[in-house]
Amino acid sequence: MPGEKERRVPRPGGAAPPASPPLAQDFNAGSLYALRSAVAAHAAAAGLSRAQVYDITAAAHELAANAVLHGAGHGTLRLWAQDEYLWCAVADDGATGNGAGPAGPGDARAHEADGSPWPVVHGHGLWMVGEIADDVRVDRGHAGTVITARFAIHSDGDGH
Repeated sequence: MPGEKERRVPRPGGAAPPASPPLAQDFNAGSLYALRSAVAAHAAAAGLSRAQVYDITAAAHELAANAVLHGAGHGTLRLWAQDEYLWCAVADDGATGNGAGPAGPGDARAHEADGSPWPVVHGHGLWMVGEIADDVRVDRGHAGTVITARFAIHSDGDGH
């Protein structure tokens, strides 16, 4: 009903579920520019400094680009502010061209565009996300991969 507060059902252990995300956007190779614009607008609206908006936009783009290049070729990005943090979750259903599930570095199915296998080491993009974010969690399963990054919202304006 209008005017009523949203009722939150407690999770096991008493933790409240996350607030509704202010941004939930599907993406593919052709929509990464629009995704970056939406992330930047939502990060700025959450009160992040200009430097933080830049960093979070770069991190979100990297996670989405990885899903496009190394995963299913598409995914969903969710961005929300909660408990003095901005959270960014990128989900990829992991479907590959052969339907064999998620492919990643070291996976025999994973190859660069020129046909050479991906290196076994992590790429610089995921490393960069780890350097920018306060916390990064990678959850892989049969349904795909979800990478969630958490960024502190700084009130001092310096962005770091």
